[in-house]
Amino acid sequence: MNKKEKQELSEIDICDLFITPAIKNAGWEPFTQIRREVTLTPGPVIVRGNMSARNKKKKKFADYVLSKEPGVPVAVVEAKDNNHTVSHGMQQALGYSEILQVPSTFSSNGDAFASNNKVAEEGEDIETQFSLDEFPSPEELWTRYKKLHNIQEEEESLVTQPYYDDGSGKEPRYYQLDAINRTIEAVAKGQKEILLVMATGTGKTYTTFQIIWRLWKAKAAKRILFLVDRNILADQTLVNDFKPFGSAMTKIKKRKIDPAYEIHLGLYQALTGPSEEDKAFKNVSPDFFDLIVIDECHRGSAADDSAWREILDYFDTSIKIGLTATPKETEYISNITYFGEPVYTYTLKQGIEDGFLAPYKVVRIDIDKDILGWTPPKGMKDDLGTEIEQRQYNQVDMDRILILNQRTKLVAGRVMELLKATNPYAKTIIFCEDIPHAERMRVAIVNAAGKLATDNPKYVMRITGDSVEGKAELDNFIDPESKFPVIAVTSDLMTTGVDAKTCKLIVIDKTVKSMTTFKQIIGRGTRIDEDFNKYFFTIVDFKKATELFKDPEFDGEPVVIYEPKDGDDPVPPDPDVQDEEDNEGEETEGIKKVFVSGVPAKIIAERIEYIGEDGQLVTESYKDFTRKKIHTEFESLDVFLQQWNNTKKKQVLIEELEEHGIDFENIAKEIGKDYGIFDLICHIAYDQPPLTRKERAENVKKRNYFTKYGAQAQAVLNALLDKYADTDIKTIENVKVLRNKPFDNIGTPIEIINDAFGSKAKYEEAIQDLEEQLFSQVA
Repeated sequence: MNKKEKQELSEIDICDLFITPAIKNAGWEPFTQIRREVTLTPGPVIVRGNMSARNKKKKKFADYVLSKEPGVPVAVVEAKDNNHTVSHGMQQALGYSEILQVPSTFSSNGDAFASNNKVAEEGEDIETQFSLDEFPSPEELWTRYKKLHNIQEEEESLVTQPYYDDGSGKEPRYYQLDAINRTIEAVAKGQKEILLVMATGTGKTYTTFQIIWRLWKAKAAKRILFLVDRNILADQTLVNDFKPFGSAMTKIKKRKIDPAYEIHLGLYQALTGPSEEDKAFKNVSPDFFDLIVIDECHRGSAADDSAWREILDYFDTSIKIGLTATPKETEYISNITYFGEPVYTYTLKQGIEDGFLAPYKVVRIDIDKDILGWTPPKGMKDDLGTEIEQRQYNQVDMDRILILNQRTKLVAGRVMELLKATNPYAKTIIFCEDIPHAERMRVAIVNAAGKLATDNPKYVMRITGDSVEGKAELDNFIDPESKFPVIAVTSDLMTTGVDAKTCKLIVIDKTVKSMTTFKQIIGRGTRIDEDFNKYFFTIVDFKKATELFKDPEFDGEPVVIYEPKDGDDPVPPDPDVQDEEDNEGEETEGIKKVFVSGVPAKIIAERIEYIGEDGQLVTESYKDFTRKKIHTEFESLDVFLQQWNNTKKKQVLIEELEEHGIDFENIAKEIGKDYGIFDLICHIAYDQPPLTRKERAENVKKRNYFTKYGAQAQAVLNALLDKYADTDIKTIENVKVLRNKPFDNIGTPIEIINDAFGSKAKYEEAIQDLEEQLFSQVA
């Protein structure tokens, strides 16, 4: 094949004819070691107003991922067609290698390979080129991988232990692979305490399952304890992610550890307690468990005085893996001090940027009594007839000390106003100061919801530690198939471990000072659920909690604050750690509360912000976002018009814009559904007065330009203009339109093209001419 013929081949042809054969000839097994067209990330969801769309421009897609074994990637290969240079795809591929944490990166245009070796010896070239028949063998690239990750020969069998495969084709996401492989490698090196930091909603339980499965199958851990802090977590895990363990697995009940099982799921509370009789974990020997996995380990398991720490200390020879979305770092407690630096971290910000986690919009609402403060008139009495202390009450006092029933009604009314304007059945969690506040809010929401609440008494439920009825509805709340409850009112019970995939609204009417608590609250909404059209969530903030988004600590690397030293006094209790099932709302007990009716409250400010591309909150409309994205492709109206007119298929140009996250259907809802995409672009990006599709079609008909065509062709073109007026440009560009009415009365598509226009080429010319006439008028 000569160079000219090769340059006419597509990228897929180059892969099939040159790159894939070269890789196979080097000894790579096609079914287990070569993966083609691998989507690493789907691209972030952009949200503005009540609209959302994916930015596919930021999708990460590798042409080839080469693996030692399934789930153990060692190299990335990027392909380009033959009109590009050999190394043209290298920079792109290096980005993929970075996230997969592999040392070998290749680029090819079908002539040769360009190579980047991250672990090249000193004096060796990092980047080289070689012929197609010199591609490295699996053994050579595995040697590089072992060097990068410092894997010794005796560690190889564990590091390459197969993943669980259910046969469905489901594979771990790239960050889950990284987390699993880094953990297995740490165990292989003999590391006893391991910390994994993964944002809420990123699949920690599935990741944990694969870690345990591989260690269990390799017999590196024969008896395993998975510690959780919620019954619902244990039950969900048992029937979902951990189901493949089958009869080897049990949930610890009645404070009894049954040695007949190998995989044990246990609640902290079921294993320990205040008295020696309660300490069920002491009924087995200290070497009983080879591996203990601690879920939500930020909740105190690493605190020196924690009851949970007793379990870890008792099984002192076991491997301990801590899982958390928010590593605890305070002056009293440090996860890092106990577990060491995380072997892998995947943050909320990264998850949103990759498109695996839902972005958020923030509605910040200021209430006059919170912001301006309220001082009772001298001698004023509360609802019980007691004189109110003469001082200024402000936001931090609301519903902790001062209870203004009008304020509660105002909050409930605004929440219901928002829900009714969007979707009154969108799953919602309202976080309150304590249990009494949650009950008052439940009543206020019932009253504000009106018929919605009377039609179904479970429309709103208080789900708190003291409510048997509420906790019984938790499963229904998190079940996407269950419509009710819609609104869950809580204080602390639902900050962790509640996998509410379809939660679209989080309301914060709670003073939040702890970054850990704040991130856990936000985590209730971060899951994307495409089946239920859940791509983003809204945070309504009445207590300025979202100011914490501005704190570098929100998504930065955790820094050790507390480091114990010899001779330290006993560690004081961490005020942010409590057994939420039993003590929820305890923080306000003992505080004298003042109940006051009749004092009015009103909203004095409201601002909507969205997460921007840099992870910061921005105030921007969908229209502003669209304008900015169009300008990145076409800096001026002249540039756009030139490109539009020179593009044979306008749909190609439209799709390029849509990849930025622009949804023209959303824009049409905002500007007007009668405008075509051309006018929407010109109007939004370049301030041109728009014409409707119908106006454009009528203008063309008035020009009488059809006279150069025969009667049959004129009838077809007139009908195409009508189709444009009713739909848009992509309809008339698709030849399949000729199968529909009214064209079927004229003839078959082939008959129309040949009889009315003479040939397919002439039909396409006529369409080009029609489009030129349609879009000739601008401004």
